[in-house]
Order: sequence, then C-alpha cells, then structure tokens
Amino acid sequence: MIVDTSTSAPPTATTHAWQASGLIFENCNCDLLCPGHVSFKQPCSHERCRGNWAIHVEAGQFGEIPLGGLSAAIVFDAPRRMYEGGWTQVCFIDAAASAAQRGALENILSGRAGGPWGILTRFVDTRLDTQYCPMRFEDDGREKRLTIPTLFDTTVTAIRGADGVSESQIHNLHNVIHGPTHTLARGRTRCTHPQFDFFNERTHGLYSHFAWAGSGS
Repeated sequence: MIVDTSTSAPPTATTHAWQASGLIFENCNCDLLCPGHVSFKQPCSHERCRGNWAIHVEAGQFGEIPLGGLSAAIVFDAPRRMYEGGWTQVCFIDAAASAAQRGALENILSGRAGGPWGILTRFVDTRLDTQYCPMRFEDDGREKRLTIPTLFDTTVTAIRGADGVSESQIHNLHNVIHGPTHTLARGRTRCTHPQFDFFNERTHGLYSHFAWAGSGS
C-alpha cells in the first residue's frame, strides 16, 4: 500500500465558510459506554483511551470546494481523564481527494477552520503528520466500516434494543461532533501505525449522522 505523506496542499487558516454532513462512527478500548463520550471529565475504562473516529462526508462545501463522497479517520491516544488534554492524534484522509479537498478536510479536522473540531483541538498536544491513504467505506445498515489496507480497519455493529428489532440509542446527550441521536454499537479496530499500534474488539462503539459548519478564521 502507498501512503502519501506529501505536503502538496498544506493547510492554513482560512476565511472560507463551510458546512459538511454525513456519518461519523467511533470505537475505543473502553467498555460500553465510554465514560469520556458522556463527559471528558469522567475517567475512561483504562489508563489510556485509544481509539478513533471514522468519517464519511455525504454532502458539503468548503468555500467553493465540494466535499461529498470523501472519507477520513482520526486515531487518538488520550489520558484516562480526557479533559486533562495531552492527546496525541493522527489524521488519515482519503487519497481520492484532490489537493484542494485535502487542504479543506485537514483545515476542518484540525480545527483551524472553526466549528466543532475547533473545540476538540484544545485537548490535542501532539498532532502527527496527516497521511493520505486509499480508503474503503462501507455502510451495511447496522454495520459501518472504514478500511485502509494494511494500516487501519475499523467496524462498528449496532446493538439491538429491547424489542429485538430496532437499535439501542442515546438522545439529547451533549457532544460537539456527533448528531443528536447516537446509536450504540460494539466496535472492532486494528491499527498498525507506528505510534498507534493497537487492537480493540467488542469494545465501545457508536455512530450518528453529523452536521457541522464553520465560518473560518
């Protein structure tokens, strides 16, 4: 697999207004439900919280740059009490994105373009170089998956509710990157990045449909 780590589209602060909507799903090594998902001030299940957010943009614009159809993932390592900061993270962006789209997505996901990721960036101390990778996104109803060959593979599978048919969900929980309805899931992730070499199985997972926007800076 070829991973492009070039800086052909270096991200910079921008004045572009932007919006994006789509699917976000997450998995970490916590027990279900990750306490940090409810509040960063709650201690997670283990000494370190290691996991990821996977993102598929269904529609969006960054200024005049279209974003629909692109995927990305953020892998993180955080202290047990995530509110303390000190996170390390790396961003993977779809190699199918053009140079302009790469710059736009990195501006959004780094928080430089404002919006919800502008809030989360205050907890990140170490941000590794973004990597541009071939990705495969799959949405099979109750199961969501994002794969980067030989590097990263994450899947979440929804948990059925008491009726045995519909999914278990959380409503009205404050979270800046997720939509209003969070579907509980079990997650499985294998990451082989040199600084994020971990395997999670049947641990905390969930997904929602997001709607983000920002005015730049």
